[in-house]
Amino acid sequence: MNQSQAMTALSALGQETRLETFRLLVTACCRGLTAGEIGEKTGAVQNTLSTHLATLSQAGLITSKREGRSIRYFADLDGMRGLLGYLMDDCCAGRAGRSTSDDSGEACCDAKPQLAANCC
Repeated sequence: MNQSQAMTALSALGQETRLETFRLLVTACCRGLTAGEIGEKTGAVQNTLSTHLATLSQAGLITSKREGRSIRYFADLDGMRGLLGYLMDDCCAGRAGRSTSDDSGEACCDAKPQLAANCC
């Protein structure tokens, strides 16, 4: 992930309904949710929700799959892994994953955050 992609993803998550939607989709895991189900849980109206879902999709944070007349949405965990990796890439001056301390004696992070490969 590059800086522009990270800024797009962070901007997408920086809005209450989109953040709530993404978190709902993470909870739903591989079952996903239809737009109607997401709307019921968030209270978002259909046209506004469509815009939010498009923003999250363009940011690489959700995917969708057509099921007849419905579209089922899923959290894109690879997209979130990419964002987290980008944010943590320079952790401990590029020594992420090492439990040693830096020159100042402060402890470095133990590892980059990991998301489950398969949440289901």
